[in-house]
Amino acid sequence: ISIIDINIRKNVTLMPEEAEDMWHTYNLLQVGDSLRASTIRKVQTESATGSVGSSRVRTTLTLSVETIDFDSQACQLRVKGTNMEENQYVKMGAYHTIELELNRKFTLAKKSWDSVVLDRIEQACDAAQKADVAAVVMQEGLANLVLVTPAMTLLRAKVEVTIPRKRRGSCTQHEKALERFYEAVMQAIIRHINFDVVKCVLVGSPGFVKDQFISYLFKEAVRQDNKLLLENRPKFMLVHSSSGHKYSLKEILSDPAVTSRLSDTKAAGEVKALEEFYKMLQHEPDRAFYGIAHVEKAAEALAVDTLLISDKLFRHQDIPTRSRYVRLVDNVRDNGGNVRMFSSLHVSGEQLTQLSGVAAILRFPIADLSEPEDESSSDED
Repeated sequence: ISIIDINIRKNVTLMPEEAEDMWHTYNLLQVGDSLRASTIRKVQTESATGSVGSSRVRTTLTLSVETIDFDSQACQLRVKGTNMEENQYVKMGAYHTIELELNRKFTLAKKSWDSVVLDRIEQACDAAQKADVAAVVMQEGLANLVLVTPAMTLLRAKVEVTIPRKRRGSCTQHEKALERFYEAVMQAIIRHINFDVVKCVLVGSPGFVKDQFISYLFKEAVRQDNKLLLENRPKFMLVHSSSGHKYSLKEILSDPAVTSRLSDTKAAGEVKALEEFYKMLQHEPDRAFYGIAHVEKAAEALAVDTLLISDKLFRHQDIPTRSRYVRLVDNVRDNGGNVRMFSSLHVSGEQLTQLSGVAAILRFPIADLSEPEDESSSDED
């Protein structure tokens, strides 16, 4: 995202430049905000002879936001609301849906700008935080190719090929099917990985599938003289995974060898924080709290060293509930703690959601807080 103009007590004008920016925008928008953007409106026209037709015109509208719909696979964002500024095509108060477009600016105005929103804008505008990790998790006959960006885990291709079993005395059917499978995975890598951006391609599998695939990949690259693959060979890193399913990505990202290689990516930092939390929960449970009520009490005691919190909680439509989470974040930061904001579209964020979306690693142990946990506020609208 590029900031075009910012008047933070009033509004900010932004320009989404790539698909992931739509996810950031989704997290910036709230019901009740006003959004000004260019859009297409269908308008009825009447000719001199009285015949009625319709045409599509491009116009700029300012909507009072009522519903926000994000399609995570297509990275498309639609915002529906009522028109706040009448023009020749659209009456005041009329409903309209704006689909935000890449490389078209929009202006967002809010009644109040809190620290979480301002952080999100800063993060979205940081060019260093882009999709710099790709992963292929595979087993015989199944591969998932995923891009790991700071904000989301995007499944880009799924390859499935039936591999017949080896028969005694003849392996040809098995070998041919394997070759078809490897070829399809290779094509997915060429099609979906932008090697100008991606610093590392993780290839994970049980057993020797990954080794056999990499051997095939570079033999083919030499045979076809594919300079793109040959030049980027050092970026490929082989790791163990228990399967070729997408959930195996979690164990790949928490592999210590991978973590050190990816130390400069936000995704690795979040996975590491979650690992530390689970270790603490196991070995020193009085220093690992989760659930809003318990974590708030730890924050009041100035005990929170690292706060792990899901961005899903800040999309809550109930203002007091959202404010409660913002207060928690501000409190932890003001008292020298670290705040790790997890994306609910990341495998690590999905895990954190199972802990009601908020957890904390404490500086010092606090005896178990046995009051009943208040979970009601962590339900998303």
